[in-house]
Amino acid sequence: MSMTIQNDTALVLFSGGQDSTVCLAWALTRFSRVETVGFDYGQRHRIELDVRPRIRERLMAMDAGWKARLGDDYVVKLDALAAISDTALTRETAIEIADSGLPTTFVPGRNLIFFSFAGALAYRRGARHIVAGMCETDYSGYPDCRDDTVKAMQVALGLGLDKRVIIHTPLMWIDKAGTFAMAEEIGGAGLLDLVVEDSHSCYLGDRTHRHDWGYGCGECPACRLRARGFAEFKNWPRAK
Repeated sequence: MSMTIQNDTALVLFSGGQDSTVCLAWALTRFSRVETVGFDYGQRHRIELDVRPRIRERLMAMDAGWKARLGDDYVVKLDALAAISDTALTRETAIEIADSGLPTTFVPGRNLIFFSFAGALAYRRGARHIVAGMCETDYSGYPDCRDDTVKAMQVALGLGLDKRVIIHTPLMWIDKAGTFAMAEEIGGAGLLDLVVEDSHSCYLGDRTHRHDWGYGCGECPACRLRARGFAEFKNWPRAK
C-alpha cells in the first residue's frame, strides 16, 4: 500500500493482538516515526505482552522503510487496574454475559486509562498522533471501544495537555474480515501470515492449539470472533 509519509511521530497502543498489529502496520505506512506502548495491567495471562517483541522484529524484517521508522517501545505497568477490577480478564472467573448485559471480560475504564497514559507519553515523546485498534463494528460490546468514547477522549486529552492530539482508529468501522483484508492490502501475504501466526487474541492465553486463523482455545468470544472473521475473509472474491 503506497502512502504519503507524514513527517510526524505516532504512538501506537500495541497489545500484541490482531487489531493492534494491523494498526501498527497501518501507522508505519503513514508516519515518519512510529513508537509503541503496551500495558501490563495484571491481566489474566501475559501472552499478548510476550508476543509483542517478535511482532516488532518481523515487521522490521519485512520492510526497510518500516525498520527505519519503527522507534522505541514502552511497557507501562498499571497493576492498580487489576487490583480494582473483578473481571474475566483479570481473574480466574467464567467468561459470560453479566447482569449488566456486558461480557465479564469488560474491564471498566481500561481504555480510558490507556488513553490517559498514552497521552502523557505522547506529550513527552513529541507525538501528536495516537493510533489505537478500537472497533465498533465487530466487537464484544465494550462501551469504551465506541467511536463517541474515543472522540471524547481526544477532546479531553487536547484540553488537558493544552496540545493538539489526534486519535486514529483505522479499524473503527470495519469487521474482523476487513481487518484481515487490511493486513493483506498493507503488507501482502507476509503481513497476513504475521498476523495469523504471531498476534494473539485468545482470552485464555492458549498458544498450543493452531487453527487456520492462528492460535487459541477456539471457544472463547475472542477466538470465535477471529475465526468467523477469517472464514469470511477467505471467502471474499479476489481478482484473478
